[in-house]
Amino acid sequence: MANRRILSVWFPRLGADRLLRRLGDLHGAPFAVLEETGQMQIISALCPLAEAAGLRVGQPSRDAHAMCAGLITRLRNPHAEAAFLNVLTRWAGRYTPWVAAQPPDALMLDITGCAHLFGGETTLMTGLVEEVGDMGVAAECGLADTPGAAWALARYAGRSAGHDRSGDAIDQEARATRSRAAKRRHWERGGAAPTPGTSGAAPRIAAPGQTRQVLANLPVAALRLDGETTAALARLGLRRIGDLTGQPRGPLARRFGRGLLLRMDQALGAVPEPVSPRAAPPRYATRLSLPEPIGLREDVEAALDRLTPRLCEMLRDKGQGARAVRLEAYRSDDTMVWVEIGLARPADQPDRIAPLLAMKLDDLDAGYGIDVLRLVATQTEPLYSARPAGHLDAGNAARRRAERDTTMEDLIGRIGARTGLDAITRRHPASSHIPEKCATIQPAAWSEPAAPGTWPSPPNDRPLLIWRPELVTAPEVPRPPAQFRWRGALHDLADARGPERIAPEWWLDEPEWRSGVRDYWDIVTIGGMRMWLFYAHGAALSPGWFCQGQFA
Repeated sequence: MANRRILSVWFPRLGADRLLRRLGDLHGAPFAVLEETGQMQIISALCPLAEAAGLRVGQPSRDAHAMCAGLITRLRNPHAEAAFLNVLTRWAGRYTPWVAAQPPDALMLDITGCAHLFGGETTLMTGLVEEVGDMGVAAECGLADTPGAAWALARYAGRSAGHDRSGDAIDQEARATRSRAAKRRHWERGGAAPTPGTSGAAPRIAAPGQTRQVLANLPVAALRLDGETTAALARLGLRRIGDLTGQPRGPLARRFGRGLLLRMDQALGAVPEPVSPRAAPPRYATRLSLPEPIGLREDVEAALDRLTPRLCEMLRDKGQGARAVRLEAYRSDDTMVWVEIGLARPADQPDRIAPLLAMKLDDLDAGYGIDVLRLVATQTEPLYSARPAGHLDAGNAARRRAERDTTMEDLIGRIGARTGLDAITRRHPASSHIPEKCATIQPAAWSEPAAPGTWPSPPNDRPLLIWRPELVTAPEVPRPPAQFRWRGALHDLADARGPERIAPEWWLDEPEWRSGVRDYWDIVTIGGMRMWLFYAHGAALSPGWFCQGQFA
């Protein structure tokens, strides 16, 4: 771990810088990027002028406009920001081949053995910041032996550890006390000399082997902890990383979980944390640039009829089928809206994709007009060829696959376009003789139907509707009652068939089965209701009659 050198590059104003590159000079006006969060817009990125005006990330837009009347705003486009970060990732490949993107606004570079090609680590960092600055993007860098330490230096070097209480901060000491403490430096009293980077200006580079010393004065938030953990540590007086490294690990783990120790060990190099650059995935996308802005649904449908066959041709060339498709509409005011659909089965036919997208076009707000439409398959899966393999059986099997009816998958896709694919489920058999546990609920779009013959054959019929047992008021005898009360209504017995005895799973403690063995009866009332009642013989609970289902 000591031989590695990791460079973290953080773009604190990535969203604002991306848009300012396109908008150009705003004549000194402050600029902010807004993000939709439910019923409110908040600031997601700011330019330096807006920060100087006192605005902050996460602030509601109404408060920002009240503080800064001349503020210019644009809506955030997360897809465009991700694409811009990918461009920066490819650009950073000129420094090292080992570059990993850290969405939404950072890169991690392993520059081990590469720094001397650029005149050393300091020169490399300075040149990188200057080059990216020439592109109109602000960057902060941190260099250390571990990714966690580099991440911390890029974001928190030079920042003091905050506190959430008044009266116990060191900056509230009396002036005389601080002046006396400044005169009595510990190394003048025989202590160890200060290590490089622990005094004076906060460093952005941790020399090899000096990670612990450099991180000691940084706030605990630099360990990539969540806000709740950081606040809890601050209430205990543990505001700096150096305060944590001297604490017993057992109490920290018991109180804050193992995640705190993991983040600390990763930053200090005790636990390896690889930098894994991800190969660029294949892109299946097509776009249509329009000579004039459009806003009518008919125009969007006509454009969709041209985009969908081109996308499906790209998918077929690679043997892929789309499981999720997104239609992006770039508007004339430099904003973008999109709609997404999911398919129950991978598809590369336009007639299976276009109707689902057409159902979502009402959600597409054209605004001042749409200049560009882009259709992209965001999730794909392989589609295997249905050609004969040479043998008669293989040819017949291939033809059966090719002729398989996709009506059910298309129906699931159409309903899922309205309600969401996760809302459509199907039942699969499970290995249990307990009625309420004999099946599992699985998403219909992501599971195959149960094969014929896999469902167990119970000795008696099962009701169409099954619910949790509900109390039935009847005599506590194991014979079907001639009259009973259920859900406030009185029912008279007309016919009864049974019993079917079911015992609980003795190896599991099921609260619903603490009443012991059950005798199930198929009950028909004089009013025509066909119900599923059982008599519980009583174990940990008293015996009695219960209703658990109803036949069609």
